[in-house]
Amino acid sequence: MTENYTQEMVSDRRRLHQRPEEGWTEFETTFFIVKRLEKLGFTILMGRRLFKEELIMGRDEHIVEAAMKRAAEHGVTDNFLKRTEGFTGCVGLWDTGRAGPVTAFRFDIDALPIQETDAPEHEANAGNFASERPGLMHACGHDGHTAVGLAVAHWIADHAAKLKGRIKLIFQPAEEGTRGALPMSESGFLDDVNYMVGSHIGNACHLGEVGLCISGSMATTKIDVRFTGLSAHAGLAPEKGRSALFAACNAATTLAGIARTSQGETRVSVGKLIAGEGRNVVAAHALMQAEVRGSTEEANQFMTEEVLRITQGIGQTYNVACDCQIVGRATTLMSTPKAIALLDEVARGIGSVKTVKRFDNVGGSEDCTWLIRKVIL
Repeated sequence: MTENYTQEMVSDRRRLHQRPEEGWTEFETTFFIVKRLEKLGFTILMGRRLFKEELIMGRDEHIVEAAMKRAAEHGVTDNFLKRTEGFTGCVGLWDTGRAGPVTAFRFDIDALPIQETDAPEHEANAGNFASERPGLMHACGHDGHTAVGLAVAHWIADHAAKLKGRIKLIFQPAEEGTRGALPMSESGFLDDVNYMVGSHIGNACHLGEVGLCISGSMATTKIDVRFTGLSAHAGLAPEKGRSALFAACNAATTLAGIARTSQGETRVSVGKLIAGEGRNVVAAHALMQAEVRGSTEEANQFMTEEVLRITQGIGQTYNVACDCQIVGRATTLMSTPKAIALLDEVARGIGSVKTVKRFDNVGGSEDCTWLIRKVIL
């Protein structure tokens, strides 16, 4: 029976890998998930009810509308698109009808704006399941996460007679950029949850190994900075222009010099900068995409405030407008000894698991931390 779940996961993951969708646009993916869950007998929550809308970040209505049109062209029904109310992701509910805890599992579903390699030896190319969408791919394993979530749903349906309590399977949009979990955590559907479990594929564990993450995931803030200057001919009248490009370049290098803090380890990154219209034109527009991280909330807040202070100051120095927008956030990982002990016991009882590792310094950031904190606190 286990082999059947494995084969299903491989097939689902490859299908999902072919049709990657960026955060808040995962309409094909959500359609795929909901069809399977409904076939298995789950009750579905979807649409606006899953989110506290004032907490939503990094969502562009124009991009969402284009994604819905694209999804319709690729087989997503009009009726289903209406059910989404323009919001991707879903929650599958299973009530065993027997007394017991409410347990939730989170699986993220979005892809990254990365071009997949065309190297013939690449697994997806060799297996004929490479991304069909230029500039997008599942490079962080969320196709695998979704496939695992669907296999968990299948297992629940197969073993329902032996289960107790209620189960919530959360298929979360927009994890990349840490945008989706915070508005989900405050929407209300977690208020009755007793156990919250999130997971991530990682190369720190190999076949037959399971890792339990105790702490260490960094808090983070994602920030878009837009500089707006004044265009002018660089040769005829440069004094009439105000360069947004120069302001953005100065900001990017200055941010690297932010003083560190005793409140915890910190990170700062400027990952993208787009500016300019032509070589002989003073650049009137620049977009800088940056992020900060901290091993504590206090350290991350310090870095966030420094980025906002520095960019605003540079805007004034170059006499250009500076607009800063926070487009994503995650907090630090919080786990409970009781949950870790339970997961350890379950993992060690699985025949194919040979080793259970524990990690107390998890790198990177994960917005599932909001869901976990909501349940714990």
